[in-house]
This record gives sequence, structure tokens and C-alpha cells, in this order.
Amino acid sequence: MRSMGSATVWGLALLVLTSSAWAAPPCTTATAACTEFVPLGGGPSRSLVYRTYPLDTKNENITRALVVVHGAGRDADNYFRTSLAAAFLAGALDNTIVIAPRMASNDGQGCKDMLADNEISWNCSSWRSGGASLTTPKVGSFDFLDEILRKVARKDVFPNLKTIVVAGHSAGGQVVNRYEMGNHIHETLGTPVSYIVSNPSSYAYPDPTRPTGGAWSVQAFAPGYVPVVDPKTPLFGRFGGARDCTTYNKWPYGMEELSGYVGTMTADQIKHQLVSRPTTYLLGELDVLPLGGFDGSCSAMAEGPTRLARGEAYGKYVNEKFGAKHVTTIVHLCGHNARCMFTSEDALPVLFPKP
Repeated sequence: MRSMGSATVWGLALLVLTSSAWAAPPCTTATAACTEFVPLGGGPSRSLVYRTYPLDTKNENITRALVVVHGAGRDADNYFRTSLAAAFLAGALDNTIVIAPRMASNDGQGCKDMLADNEISWNCSSWRSGGASLTTPKVGSFDFLDEILRKVARKDVFPNLKTIVVAGHSAGGQVVNRYEMGNHIHETLGTPVSYIVSNPSSYAYPDPTRPTGGAWSVQAFAPGYVPVVDPKTPLFGRFGGARDCTTYNKWPYGMEELSGYVGTMTADQIKHQLVSRPTTYLLGELDVLPLGGFDGSCSAMAEGPTRLARGEAYGKYVNEKFGAKHVTTIVHLCGHNARCMFTSEDALPVLFPKP
């Protein structure tokens, strides 16, 4: 029998190693082993992500990317676990790169996250609406999401990627609502992007209109308080409390005083992008209690009494007033809980659409 030469053996070994690089199993623990840093602003500033596969290693198996933004606790590790559970239930771990970015913040007061060397510290609050970082002011939180999407859209790294989904729950839902309407790269990636806005406390309205009590279902009122609503009352109209709530139409609730990432845009530009981009509002049927960092400010209360009410109203508003084709999905038996929402049968087909 003819033996193989050493060059042939090494060639086969290299082929095996190269194949195993892109066919490696997903990283599925919320530990340092499943993290990497994304350089921003030209470096050395950087922000952390949890991910199931490396962002810069060629992987022909990946057909889908799911980016999930955490809530106000900035607990990207927990959201990574939730996203992994959803991907497992959807049978999507092998063909989906799951990414959970960490909007770390340490202002020494309200936010006290531990930061690595050169890790960006985002503003304790305005990271939810594209605000600039505390340590690298030229970079905003939406720039971080832009860079993640650019990375996964690279055809030399993920040549078979067919779709990108950006999802967020609670404060992360606020991020995705504003990012969907404000980002500059949606049409430039060469890969379709869709957005999932789950149970945020508030939305950004592109005009001064606000909903009335007829814009949401009776079940969306706070428990024990169901006022009588005149059926002749328009679903949307001028906000009656504008005189006493002067901030109700300022960014990030409205289009006045736009700042941060969207500061150079006009309200018309934002409205056009809001309407044209595919979006699903994923709302918990039981999310009617003022829990989990519920925004009780007058600006948020102008949008409805509960998160469920605000979501139902906003979905109707963008579709009926502006002609969007957004989808509102009520997740039964879920309250303000990301794990319940994202692992539900209603959510899985949206989080993991067929390529």
C-alpha cells in the first residue's frame, strides 16, 4: 500500500483544523469564555459582548444573527442565558449567532459596573436612546449596535447570513424602538434587518399626538381601575396635559430637542425610517403593573397607564396614522419578564425567522 507523504498528512490535518474552526459548537455559558470586546471610535475604547460564535472567525454555518439588548440592570449575562434558552427551543443554536451587548456604566452614583481596561462607560440613563458615552464622548450607544451589525453582515466572515434580528426587552425595548427609527445603517448592510420591541416603558412619538383611553384594550388598564371611555372619543389627539408636562414631546419621548446619535436628523427622517422598517411589538398580556423600573414620569404617562397599554396604542398609532405595517403580538400569561417573553411560542418564530 502506498503511504501518504508528510506534506499530504499535514495538508489533511490543516483541512480538518480549518473546517473545525467554522463548524465548532456554539459557546453557551455566560462566562468570559463566551465574550469578546468590540473596538469603538477607532480604539482603544471598547465594549463587551457575549456571543455564541466569534465575531471575526469565518463561519459558513451561520444563516441568522440575533442581537438582544438587556434591560435597565445592564445584565447582559442574564439576557445571554435567556437568548440561549430561546435558541435551544427554536433549534437554532447551530445556525444562529446570538449576541448580547453589555452597555456597562459607572458614573459612581446611579450605575456602578466594574469596567475592564479601556471599556467604555455609557451614560447611566441615555444609553437607552443613543446617548454619548462618559469616557468616549464621540461614541454613542447606537454606534455600538451599528458596529455589531456591520460585523455580522460581513460576507467574508458570515457568507451565508440571510437575516439579522435586533431585539430588546424593557429598557432594551426602549433602545430598539429608538434604534429602529434612528439608525443610519439599516439600508447599507446588504442583509435584511428586523426589530423586536418588547415591553418598554416608553416609545418615541414622531409628532405631538398622544393616545386616549380608547387606543388600548380594557385589559391593558391598571388592575382595579377601568374608567368609562366615550366610544366617540378619537383614539389619538392633542395631549391635554402638555402645559404641565413640558417634556412630553422631547427626545426620547418625542421629536423635540433631538440629541446624541439622532441629533443631526430631522423628525421627518426619523418618521420615514420608523414606518419603513419591519418591526414587531411583543407585549406581555400581564404587563400591567408598575414594576421593574416602570417609567411613571408625566412624559411616559402621556403614552398610557401601563406598558401593555402603551404598546397597544403605539402599534395602532404607527399603522393607522402613518401606514406602517408593524405587527403587535400579545404574549399570553407573561408579565414583565424577558425569559417568559422570549421563550414563548409567540416569540420564537419572530426571534428566529426562517432565512
